[in-house]
Amino acid sequence: MSVLFILIIVSLIVASGFLIAFIWSVKSGQYEDGYTPSVRMLFDNENIVEDKEIKTER
Repeated sequence: MSVLFILIIVSLIVASGFLIAFIWSVKSGQYEDGYTPSVRMLFDNENIVEDKEIKTER
């Protein structure tokens, strides 16, 4: 039973470490994208072509 408590405590410590690392990377601007907005106007927009077949009832 004591092994279970040790594993729970260790897993909580590891999970909190990952959470702290994630929050730190978000606050430091790791996920900011400064490149894409400058080239977004160069991307081609795909025009949606609808099927305009005339369906006749016979």
